[in-house]
Amino acid sequence: MTSQTKTIRAVISGRVQGVSYRAWTRKRALGLGVVGWVRNRPDRTVEAVFSGPESAVDALLAECRRGPLMARVDDIAVSEAAPFAGEGFEILS
Repeated sequence: MTSQTKTIRAVISGRVQGVSYRAWTRKRALGLGVVGWVRNRPDRTVEAVFSGPESAVDALLAECRRGPLMARVDDIAVSEAAPFAGEGFEILS
């Protein structure tokens, strides 16, 4: 059984800026083989696009609900996104 590609957009809220959330997310994404990007938003949330095998995207999303040690994740709003055409996983400014 082959895994389908899944692409989602996630907006993570809580104490997620100033706690290395973006770098942590990139490291986790690369480890799971997920491509996409992550960035801070002016409203103090973090936004990300994850694309890859459905199981890997789901695993990354589950990890993001916990976040790095100093983070506090209050909520993650998830929506479907257009397929990601890039390669790798970038931290956007």
